[in-house]
Amino acid sequence: MAACLRPLFLAIISLLMISALTRSSEGAGIAVYWGQNGNEGSLEDACRSGNYDYVNIAFLVSFGSGQTPELNLAGHCIPSPCTFLSSEIEVCQSLGIKVLLSLGGGSPGTGRGPILASPEDARNVADYLWNNYLGGQSDSRPLGDAVLDGIDFDIELGSNLYWDDLARALSGYSTPERKVYLSAAPQCPIPDYYLDTAIKTGLFDYVWVQFYNNPPCQYSTTTGDADNLLNSWSNQWAPYPGVNKLFLGLPAAPEAAPSGGYIPPDALIHQILPVVQRAPNYGGVMLWSRFYDQNYSPAIRPYVNNDPLTYTTKSVEKSHAVA
Repeated sequence: MAACLRPLFLAIISLLMISALTRSSEGAGIAVYWGQNGNEGSLEDACRSGNYDYVNIAFLVSFGSGQTPELNLAGHCIPSPCTFLSSEIEVCQSLGIKVLLSLGGGSPGTGRGPILASPEDARNVADYLWNNYLGGQSDSRPLGDAVLDGIDFDIELGSNLYWDDLARALSGYSTPERKVYLSAAPQCPIPDYYLDTAIKTGLFDYVWVQFYNNPPCQYSTTTGDADNLLNSWSNQWAPYPGVNKLFLGLPAAPEAAPSGGYIPPDALIHQILPVVQRAPNYGGVMLWSRFYDQNYSPAIRPYVNNDPLTYTTKSVEKSHAVA
């Protein structure tokens, strides 16, 4: 019986390899937040781990409304500048990883948090970000000369006004030679108070929704019930206006989300991913954060890209062994 199955096994593998090679060149990936714990290792180590496709440097905590912009990278460098990170950013980019600066977070820093006073203020902030973190020129670039790939909006404090204006202004700096990538990290209840209007502009390349610390739309670790999460994903976020690439935002450990939402890797692989990957705009998984990600991303990475080789080969191998 085993000998008879061997040619079939090889034929299936060959067809799957051809299928994998003809998929889109930009498959699904894993995004992670780095910068909020001095014990999480270096940015370069995170990139060299091979676990991530996007890294959000977190956070620029205060800006706008005349405030002096404040970069807070916790134990990595206080106060900024953190110019030593320039060479590490360039290493990440050389590995094909997009590196973005994340705005906001859950702490206002020493200022009032991120507050845009007007469309003009939003344009001024975009000009500051362009010259100090992106492709512009400034004598005081906090992360050194490295040019980041884009800006992430993780707005959880301050005002909910004019984020769409900031997105438009930043997008306006894109050129055929260098695109300014934009991402957003809304909470899973719809509409997100801060970012709804901005997301609907359609300018965000990646939207990694926080399906944690939000019981109405998160996985229940206690019961293993995924209905709330899958309903939110399939019926609300997947068809949402302006969402180009949709990511499943998750905590990388139970401790990363005090109000719940952690999904054990096995449940994610077999219960969640096969469903969320049906969305045509599925982009992958976002993890909070590098510090908590001890073993999570290595466990799920082979499955995140919806690679038919990963699922089917294991199934065929099991049948072949039993036979």
